[in-house]
Amino acid sequence: MKLCQFHLPTKGTRVGVVEGEHVVDITAPKAGAGSVLDLIETCGSAARIERRARQLAERARTRIPWRELDRTPSPHRAHLLAPLLAPEVWGAGITYRRSMQYYEAHTGEAGRTKGIYDYVYESERPELFFKATAARTVGPNAALGLRRDSRLTAVEAELAVVVGRGGRIVGYAAGNDLSAWDIERENPLFLPQSKIFDGCFALGPVLATPSEVGDAHALELRCRILRGGRVRFEGRVNTRELKRRCDELVAWLCRCNSVPAGTVLSTGTGILVPDEHALDEGDIVEIELEKVGLLRNPVRRLR
Repeated sequence: MKLCQFHLPTKGTRVGVVEGEHVVDITAPKAGAGSVLDLIETCGSAARIERRARQLAERARTRIPWRELDRTPSPHRAHLLAPLLAPEVWGAGITYRRSMQYYEAHTGEAGRTKGIYDYVYESERPELFFKATAARTVGPNAALGLRRDSRLTAVEAELAVVVGRGGRIVGYAAGNDLSAWDIERENPLFLPQSKIFDGCFALGPVLATPSEVGDAHALELRCRILRGGRVRFEGRVNTRELKRRCDELVAWLCRCNSVPAGTVLSTGTGILVPDEHALDEGDIVEIELEKVGLLRNPVRRLR
């Protein structure tokens, strides 16, 4: 099942089930479906979320074509929102071999036998970091932010995991973990500033339940950067290349750390964008995750 959230003028945030080319409005606050987060909190497991959503969809009356929602946000017309207002967003780093090799090549310490990124990749303990709040997260077609003090901010296309009560995985989405690489490279202690700023994370276009996705470690993930209507960069990876499985990363996240239901964990990138394709205002970023959908966002520079 694919769940989404969307805005309707005069009605506000709505919850939808995607059925083919249409979205069925299942919003029902009294039934625990005032939002996707409500469904996660009240139902607990993916199977119960699906059961509740299916029951509501059977008696729903409103169906909206997807194409009428998949457009630039405006308070005056219907549009998609982030599929979830996640109370916390976390990230994982150096989960693909190619990311370890790339970061080591850009530390400016060539010739050493082992570096910090090697250690993270080989360690039992993964790199986990706090990434964003709901207010810093954007949904489909909403603008990503570029720090005004960065000139090398890069796309990081990732598989994002949605965590329910007790550390259960209740869904997946495409994630974009924007990173100001020039700030991070200046000093690893600047990592939080590299990662956390307004519009630093995109999530969407839907939340797909585990039964919809199947094997989360066999998904094609593609990333494109468009400038002036032309593809400036394109890359791809398969999630089978992840060294650490999603449930392992979630288990580490929840170790001695109580995360609220609806927390998102973005699992790291295996698509490394060359420095010459750093983002600029006006660019369009597309991240396409197999069995989930296409997440598309414009880019703006923060003032």
